[in-house]
Amino acid sequence: MYEIWSYVLAAAAVIAAAAAWWGWRIVWLKPKRMEKHLKCQGYVGNPYKVLFGDLKDFSALNKHARSTPISFSDDILPRAAPFLHKSINTFGKKSIMWFGHMPRVHLTDTELVKEVLSKNFKYVKTKINPLVKLLLTGLLRYDLDQWAKHRKIINPAFHMDKLKLMLPAFHVSCLEMINELQKATTNESTKEVDVWPYLQTLTADVISRTAFGSSYEEGRKIFQLLKIQAELVTKAVSTLYIPGWRFIPTKRNMRMKKIAKQIDNLLINLINKRVNALKAGESNNEDLLNILLESNFREDKCGKMMGMTIKEVVDECKVFYFAGQETTAALLVWTMVLLAHHQEWQHRAREEVFQVFGKDNKPNFDGLNRLKIVTMILNEVLRLYPPVVQFSRTINEDMKLGESLHLQAGTLIALPIILLHHDKEVWGDDAKEFKPERFAEGISKATKGQFSYLPFSWGPRVCIGQNFALLEAKMAVAMILQHFSFELSPLYTHAPWPTIILQPQFGAPLIMHQI
Repeated sequence: MYEIWSYVLAAAAVIAAAAAWWGWRIVWLKPKRMEKHLKCQGYVGNPYKVLFGDLKDFSALNKHARSTPISFSDDILPRAAPFLHKSINTFGKKSIMWFGHMPRVHLTDTELVKEVLSKNFKYVKTKINPLVKLLLTGLLRYDLDQWAKHRKIINPAFHMDKLKLMLPAFHVSCLEMINELQKATTNESTKEVDVWPYLQTLTADVISRTAFGSSYEEGRKIFQLLKIQAELVTKAVSTLYIPGWRFIPTKRNMRMKKIAKQIDNLLINLINKRVNALKAGESNNEDLLNILLESNFREDKCGKMMGMTIKEVVDECKVFYFAGQETTAALLVWTMVLLAHHQEWQHRAREEVFQVFGKDNKPNFDGLNRLKIVTMILNEVLRLYPPVVQFSRTINEDMKLGESLHLQAGTLIALPIILLHHDKEVWGDDAKEFKPERFAEGISKATKGQFSYLPFSWGPRVCIGQNFALLEAKMAVAMILQHFSFELSPLYTHAPWPTIILQPQFGAPLIMHQI
């Protein structure tokens, strides 16, 4: 018996030693080797710290930035991406951040960024905190064959001929928002309105009508839950991910899982209604949900299902609900804020809208495409306030990027969109100023042919809803300008903050005047 226990203890000691060595190799030896490798190529940052890396500093800088509003004349980078700003200022454009035990390289060379985004099967989505999946997965997070399959199925919903058919829904939703704003500003003593929730309601309504054929009232609960979930996810991904931590019944983990279940149940009920309608022959091929569901009935020659599972349909619905609503709402709120601050551009845009549509005529597709000044303004807003301030990619094997940059497997790549959009070397000394005229001759001319304007990403993974968002935004801006003039309220506080999407932390109170 003694000998048996001796063998057991010896084996346990060997296993423990192997586990300790393996852990030490992962959390210390490998990161230090990667740190040395990157330093030899000119990429430097803070010295690696076991486990946490730069995450404590990252969280502290975010907390401080969120507590400090800025003025319009201030650079938004220190507030919207404080660690990135500090890193670039300290170490230069070739800097890194330690995301736990993994180095994240900040790529600011536009040609290298272009190469990464064009080779989406080599540079894949970064797999971060699994809790993010409680908010978003689907096309937004998929890679390789799964991404290709879903993209192919969803693409037809965003063809221009389908978008034209969505204009009446855009108009009805915009008209409802205009009516609500008019009610809110009827009393002469109360012209001040926080337009941010109105714009969120507008874009939520548009998504409901065009994707699911329902009114905003039916989808309101989903949007409310997604908004809460986004705030919880943002906090979760700002801290070090510990494997298995999501299974610990902390207050935040339990709340996130409960919300995810509620969202799934609401969407499943909505989907089941549509499935029953399809089975009854009540098909409507004009919205996204029908396209996704009908894909499930396709079979190959062997009878194998070619489409998505119901779970995958639910995931794609969540992506479209959140990304489609939040991105356009953010574009619209920053457009109104900047036009309120720059009255001359508001007047020029309104004159163009009146010239094309008059004061009361309904905006149409051809007319929206002729709004040159409005388009210039939207492009400049997206440059200064991109919806997503930074993209991230991962490489799973050693790889050469560009002519000379060698990256080791496991390296994270950060594509700092906001930094590229504000780079004085590309945009000039006035890069941080609102100057829509820079887009007067198009995006290519404005960027001087450089790869430095990426509000909707680029390449094979360019945002599938880009045209949808811009068409919706043009319709909304045109109708707002037809009915209102506006200026900043004295209560407005300039505080751009990325809660997944870059948005105003304290809302957007404006003084609205009916025309």
